[in-house]
Amino acid sequence: MRIDAIRQRLRALGARPGHEQSVLRHWACALPQQRRSAREDVLPLALREALPALEAELQGLAQLRSEHPAEDGSARLLVALADGQTVESVLLPRDGLCVSTQVGCAVGCVFCMTGQGGLLRQLGSAEIVAQVALARRQRAVKKVVFMGMGEPAHNLDNVLEAIELLGTAGGVGHKNLVFSTVGDERVFERLPQGPVKPALALSLHTTKPELRAQLLPRAPRIDPEDLVAHGERYARATGYPVQYQWTLIDGVNDGDDELDGIARLLAGRYAVMNLIPYNTVDGLAFQRPAWERAVAMAGALHRRGVLTKLRRSAGQDVEGGCGQLRARVGGEVRRIEIRPALGIGAS
Repeated sequence: MRIDAIRQRLRALGARPGHEQSVLRHWACALPQQRRSAREDVLPLALREALPALEAELQGLAQLRSEHPAEDGSARLLVALADGQTVESVLLPRDGLCVSTQVGCAVGCVFCMTGQGGLLRQLGSAEIVAQVALARRQRAVKKVVFMGMGEPAHNLDNVLEAIELLGTAGGVGHKNLVFSTVGDERVFERLPQGPVKPALALSLHTTKPELRAQLLPRAPRIDPEDLVAHGERYARATGYPVQYQWTLIDGVNDGDDELDGIARLLAGRYAVMNLIPYNTVDGLAFQRPAWERAVAMAGALHRRGVLTKLRRSAGQDVEGGCGQLRARVGGEVRRIEIRPALGIGAS
């Protein structure tokens, strides 16, 4: 379901723009539709009568199947959609939420559990917002990052429609909406044009084009230097630094040569480097580096002029890396073979 379809239904029930926005605000903010202020309680009769059924339908778009709290204050949520498919959301510390944009993913990142099963279907914009509404029934959500299952650039219309609603009726500050992508020319064209301009996170993972092509086999072939150039233009236009995501994998992209490459690309840029030690998955031929090595890398980058944050992937103690909960339900874990010529090793 798309948000535009909900708007059309509301208009068919006699809703004016203010009524429409009120219904959408109550939904996105997880407020009961029947509980309105005196000023708002002037909805057309047909709309008032339809609200209970509409509210139940909207809540049915995303329902909690299981919750997996972690020691860091996060909680991995396995979310059931109306058609029986499942996706994952993550309640993050400090009122954040990570949402999914697709069932599965077509990019096929070799270190990511989600990518191993391919793309099953897109999420509608209403299903994306429904994950936020579901989370808000449990705790406050003031920041939404589009970093869960799926590649947002491959579902661009629905993701941008969800971002627009969350950044208006949904009450989320624009810089607290974070669009994460492996990089796609359409993203850099479309994001600056929207009424809500989210912050941008770019999955970099390596400064070597040939290694990036292997780690992200079906991502657009954008040279890391060009990707950073695109990101810098967007950062300067919006006033938000770009977040560069770097999944830190032992023996793959944690060498001194990569430190040199990062410093060359990002020193002096309006950017933050997020180093995220890999969340180890049984069946995949990758390991998390020693924490001491990750700390040393972050320190070295700081000294070379790159603002760097060392992050712990939420939910590591519950084996809840993106796609793992869904894979455990569906038995989707399989081993990945990597050509040893690029120094990654084979399973």
